[in-house]
Amino acid sequence: MPVYDTCMAEQSLKNHTRLDPLFHLFLAPLSLFFVVESVVRIIRAPNWDSTVHLLAAVFAFFALIKLRTYPLKVQDRVIRLEERLRLKELLPPSLQSSIPEFSEQQLIGLRFASDAELPDLAAKALEAKLTPTQIKQSVRLWRPDNWRV
Repeated sequence: MPVYDTCMAEQSLKNHTRLDPLFHLFLAPLSLFFVVESVVRIIRAPNWDSTVHLLAAVFAFFALIKLRTYPLKVQDRVIRLEERLRLKELLPPSLQSSIPEFSEQQLIGLRFASDAELPDLAAKALEAKLTPTQIKQSVRLWRPDNWRV
């Protein structure tokens, strides 16, 4: 199945989020519509069929959400591993012992920093306990992540 984003040559903080049209514009709204329609159906005609219809719609909605969140969580774990390895290569020895102190979210934010600015930004992120958004806002030379699910 094709990935529905264009390869962003000039990725930045403003355009780095992913929109999967099939999921975000079709599957999720349609699933939510079925839940709402099922609630309306059970209010208008409360019977066994409308109850089963509502349960099936709620099941499908949550299954769809889980199908989206599981690969994102796995991807976050891979990013965490990649960034720890990258930090091990790029940080000075004095900071390498601090690598376990980074939160998963900080590591995810740091993935956009170029190799040249990573050591300083990583030190700043640890010292000031920067959030992922603050880390991304501090990146000067953006390192694109075009593989995001």
